[in-house]
Amino acid sequence: MIKNIPFSSITINDGFWKQKQKMVRENTVYAVYDRFQDTGRFAALECKWKEGDPDTAPHIYWDSDVAKWIEGVAYLTALEKCEELEKIADEAIENIIKNSDEHGYFNSHYLVTEQDKRFTNRMCHELYCAGHLIEAAVAYYDATGKDAFLKAMCRFADYIEQVFKVENSAAFTTPGHPELELALVRLYHATGEKRYLELSKYFIDEHGTNDKDITPEQKLQKDFPSYNQDEMPLRERVEVKGHCVRALYLLCGMADLALEYEDKELAAACERCFDNIVYKRMYITGGVGSTHAGETFTVDYHLPNRTAYAETCAAISLAMFAGRMQCLRTDGRFGDIVERVLYNGMLSGISMDGRSFFYENPLEIDPDFNDVTNPYWGKEHYPITQRKEVFDCSCCPPNLLRFISSVAGYLYSCDEDTVYIHQFMDSETDYQGMRITQKTKYPSEGEIQIHLYGDKKYVAIRIPGWCKDFSLDQPYELKDGYAYISLHGETQITLNLQMPVTMLAANRRVHDNAGRIAVMRGPVVYCLEGVDNGEDLRSIHIPEDAEFVLTDNEFMVPSLQTKGYRPAGSEQLYLPAKQCYEEISLRLIPYYAFANRGASEMLVWILQK
Repeated sequence: MIKNIPFSSITINDGFWKQKQKMVRENTVYAVYDRFQDTGRFAALECKWKEGDPDTAPHIYWDSDVAKWIEGVAYLTALEKCEELEKIADEAIENIIKNSDEHGYFNSHYLVTEQDKRFTNRMCHELYCAGHLIEAAVAYYDATGKDAFLKAMCRFADYIEQVFKVENSAAFTTPGHPELELALVRLYHATGEKRYLELSKYFIDEHGTNDKDITPEQKLQKDFPSYNQDEMPLRERVEVKGHCVRALYLLCGMADLALEYEDKELAAACERCFDNIVYKRMYITGGVGSTHAGETFTVDYHLPNRTAYAETCAAISLAMFAGRMQCLRTDGRFGDIVERVLYNGMLSGISMDGRSFFYENPLEIDPDFNDVTNPYWGKEHYPITQRKEVFDCSCCPPNLLRFISSVAGYLYSCDEDTVYIHQFMDSETDYQGMRITQKTKYPSEGEIQIHLYGDKKYVAIRIPGWCKDFSLDQPYELKDGYAYISLHGETQITLNLQMPVTMLAANRRVHDNAGRIAVMRGPVVYCLEGVDNGEDLRSIHIPEDAEFVLTDNEFMVPSLQTKGYRPAGSEQLYLPAKQCYEEISLRLIPYYAFANRGASEMLVWILQK
């Protein structure tokens, strides 16, 4: 069995991710906490709200926001202890434990508003919040050794088992918003209690098989069953549908169980869904979700740029899913998708100072047209042009906190004979007698120096799918996207990944991108911004033989300079088809860094001349 090496056994020493983790430790964790304090999320854990109070009642998903923040604090604590953050987390945890009821149930919304309606509305996030509380409890126990939160969440999980599996007395059978499934697997690993693994399997097996989960009103809505992935048993799935984060958290749980039970049928369903996403329903940035309507996948090749939803949490959950797939089967495609998300569709969700966030991550912005209204139908939905510090539904900021804090967990996995290197970060690890160091300036440069010592027979190093030319200074065999090298005691390896600037075209079915190209260097997608290149970016052309020069590192990796062409200016509304073009200088910056210098046009897919 292939298992990931935990992030807590890995130290990131320098480079790109060292800076990002410094950012979240010094800025993000406090920025998110302050806004959650302002909005009443932490106070809600005290369960003191009553009808008539001036503040609004705790929202149905607030507990999940705080739980992810606690989980992020746990990961930061595992890397470097911080008494101030631990004290805040301890106070929040104390309120959760103190206000749990006699069954172990905790939900700050239902405990103060509708005690008699718990587990009656599948859409109200009770089990979703429970899942995030469980994940936070496991993470906090691992980081601090304090077990009170973990014990409390075991009681909560026992109660859920009693209500849903033993009695089958709830108004629904499976979580409406998946998350509990993967959390129960983590709880099993933390406690060794197999009932939690079996409860996760129960939910996965029941999902999409039970009419109890879809109300008569919902059945009348043609697409509603697919919104929650309810239209068929999970082992029969051939494509992803519905709400992106729900679908991907559910797939994470499926992948976990496929590994634990060696369930080939479930693993095959996971792989079919993975292929459907990455070959037909994923943006070049690793973003997923084509529309704000239901935050959903739509149909194959429907990938509009200006109205792309591409929720930050959806990108994170895609990386979580791909990271799990690495343990089911060795294939470089999975690490490629993790990498694509890391440097693009996830990272664009957080500002360069770590204090503000995007919920949606479009691939094109034109502020001049974002506020156009139709007097009959109102305003068309476009993503915001500047990041915000908090949202009404603020799931993304704490998700970014926990993800970046634990990002080293995507670096390595191992089985009995082989250690697998999936990602490249300047780092070191000492895990079960296996010592690995990486020295690299990746993704700015493509050289990675790897030093290994241990009792494994092989190291398998992922050769990124974007890389067409690489060199290794050791004999290797290339298989399924990995270079396998025999180990004989202490081994030094130098990998050189050539990183030319490349221009990519989309499938002809992606109609928004017809005649357009995207620019990448290594794993990083680039974009044009109006602040550098003026107005009307959609009219700019880049020649197919364009040459690019690497310039400043303002955004941690090099910007790109090249020549392009813009139609000559004219006041006429319509012109002869044969236009005059003027040559202009263009600057492209990493996509993840857009919208850090004020509201501006932005464009990923550029006309090809």
